[in-house]
Amino acid sequence: MRILVCVKQVIDSSESLTLDERTGELSYHPYSAFRMNRFDEFALEEALLIRERMAGSTIDALSVGPERVSSNLHRALGMGADHAIHILHRAEGYISPFSVASLIAACAGPRSYDLIIAGVMAEDTMACQTGQLIAALLDLPCATSVIKEEVWPERAEALVEREIEGGGRETVRLELPAVFSIQPGINSPRYPSFSKVMRAQTYRQEVVKAEDLLVPVPREIRRSIRTPDIAAQGSFVEGSPREKARKLVRIFHEKSIL
Repeated sequence: MRILVCVKQVIDSSESLTLDERTGELSYHPYSAFRMNRFDEFALEEALLIRERMAGSTIDALSVGPERVSSNLHRALGMGADHAIHILHRAEGYISPFSVASLIAACAGPRSYDLIIAGVMAEDTMACQTGQLIAALLDLPCATSVIKEEVWPERAEALVEREIEGGGRETVRLELPAVFSIQPGINSPRYPSFSKVMRAQTYRQEVVKAEDLLVPVPREIRRSIRTPDIAAQGSFVEGSPREKARKLVRIFHEKSIL
């Protein structure tokens, strides 16, 4: 069984982001820390669990982005992926989910994967669209927010349980090949050992240039982003507990809350 896992690289949540007023885009520094999207870690772990159940299965990890994305794929290899594919897209700015999905579909289509897996969303944009768009572009059945799966390659079928609105669950049967977007909590992503991480640094990655792939013209262009306006200012109440309580009651009266 051939499995493709899409893993995105995102800015680390501990980083302080700055906005370039000239370009209207986020500004990254040479020392900015990037890592694998947490949601995609669950997708990769689920692929590894499927491979453990099905001898002979292989896992390709794929990521789209500039040169720094290779570190993302090194981690995927350290976790256990068999092969890494880097779609080299040097633009640091915004790439819409449709453009990313188009690149992935153009690369994955001729390779005839049995299963394509992605995280349910990305931490930076939270668009929740890439997996579904890949399925649409490749004309494959798709299940989103998957929290449980059973795959039967000999029958070319999969049975998945997915989370739906209101906390409900839905069970669907899909024909393979198919696309899954994986919900967090389906598993516990493994932490690769130091030796595996170091060994993965020596593995060769396949590089595919974005300009060599036949993809549609981008449908969306982000014009700019901005910091939201501050709706209200906060204030600190100082003093002893009794003094704080009195000040708070006075503020409530002034605001007509009490």
